Amino acid sequence: MFHLILTACIAGSPEDCAPILLPEAEAGTRAECEARAERIIDLWLKDRSGLTGAGAECRSTEELPALPLQQVAPGIHVYIGDPVQMEESADGRIANLGVVIGEASVAVIDTGVSRAQGQELHAAIRRLTDLPVSHVILTHMHPDHVLGSSVFKEAGAEILGHAAMPMALDVRAQGYLDSVARLYPPEEVIGTGITLPDRVVEDRDRIDLGGRSLSLRAEGTAHTDNDLTVFDPETATLFTGDLVFRELAPVIDGSLIGWLQWLEVPPRPVPRLIVPGHGPVTDSWTEAIGPQAEFLTALRDATRDAIAAGVPMSDAVPRITKALQDKQDAWNSFPQTAARDATAAYKELEWE
Repeated sequence: MFHLILTACIAGSPEDCAPILLPEAEAGTRAECEARAERIIDLWLKDRSGLTGAGAECRSTEELPALPLQQVAPGIHVYIGDPVQMEESADGRIANLGVVIGEASVAVIDTGVSRAQGQELHAAIRRLTDLPVSHVILTHMHPDHVLGSSVFKEAGAEILGHAAMPMALDVRAQGYLDSVARLYPPEEVIGTGITLPDRVVEDRDRIDLGGRSLSLRAEGTAHTDNDLTVFDPETATLFTGDLVFRELAPVIDGSLIGWLQWLEVPPRPVPRLIVPGHGPVTDSWTEAIGPQAEFLTALRDATRDAIAAGVPMSDAVPRITKALQDKQDAWNSFPQTAARDATAAYKELEWE
């Protein structure tokens, strides 16, 4: 299979360029790909006045950079991100991403921090199968999980997310884009944009990949107010998104109490394999959530103690963080995350 690669440069800064994969030109032969190139390039650049084209070529699948995917169950492949915060990463590729292959099509679960990462995920899928990517499921709004979606949208995939996600992502969109542009070099972020869901999940939904279906569930406010889980009944694999953190310190952007309530109730059916939002895959629910539940419980208790003692938030945050120090060695990116979580917990719990 052959793929159209456009070299796109920032207008007025011709040294800042990046390869852009344009999936609509995908073809079985180089000649077919080249025949489609001019029209597709013109359409893609038309609405991107900040970018200019600097040449294009059609490349075979084997020539494209591709994310390393691990097969964790039959038909299920996972990219394992580096479990640190985005500020500590050279390219922001910190989140776990999933691929589920059915008989007729493919579903992608989260797309990464940039178009560049989304393109490499697309290339990795093409090394596995020529089946179309019919669905992209976004587990929540955070940039490390959603900013690679545009390449799949252009390839014809339907984008799905929690019912609260469109508003939550739209409000934060420019901040997320500014953040990745500040943190990472231009070649990592050129072409990256916001892709909102085409369809939302209010409660539960199911998608069909041909001989294989996935169950989607919109969860209550926990890590965020738009967390979505994905379950593959065929292998009993559960994709939790950031409702489960492993190795990377958990971040509260929703409700501490809601998150603890979610952790108290094991999923039904009990999964045989859990793919967390960050950190290694595991076959044990207890192993998946144990350290996180302990961390969040200690955070809740220390925060309640500070509030009960009448400590103002400015003094309470370092006090709460200090109370959690015995857990520091268990988590990457602990100092900055613990302080942020202490602030979020105080704001929530002071109104109990």
